Amino acid sequence: MAIPIWQRLVALLAYLLPWSDGLPFGRSLTNLFPALQWLSLPALPLVMLEQAVPFGGFILFLVLFLAVVRNPQVPYYVRFNVLQAILLDIVLVVASLAFNLVLAPLGGTFAVRTLANTVFLGVLVLVFFALVQCLRGKEADIPTLSEAVRMQL
Repeated sequence: MAIPIWQRLVALLAYLLPWSDGLPFGRSLTNLFPALQWLSLPALPLVMLEQAVPFGGFILFLVLFLAVVRNPQVPYYVRFNVLQAILLDIVLVVASLAFNLVLAPLGGTFAVRTLANTVFLGVLVLVFFALVQCLRGKEADIPTLSEAVRMQL
């Protein structure tokens, strides 16, 4: 059965959540290559919302989780992709906390910047893969993450 185009687009939009939280990891890379700043444009409205509204990211998480993921009236394809985007975002939030608490005292050393750039590029590849799969109407099968999503749905 073919996935309707509106479901593909809604699923695609869900991946802006982890992309908006993955952008800060690439700060040093975008300083080296200014053309990469164009990649932040799709996530800009979400970043502005999270900064303008107190606890905006948490509120968005709750709305997506309760109104979409836990709503059986929402098609499975949309729920799968939204939950996968949420789980990817949770991984990025934990990584961001680890960077801030453990690696921040080390300063902007070459190793810390390299690790942050690696996280950024990894998120870029995962989000791009998920976007392509959403446009194709297929589930983006990310090992371990997709399995966790299927167990929850």
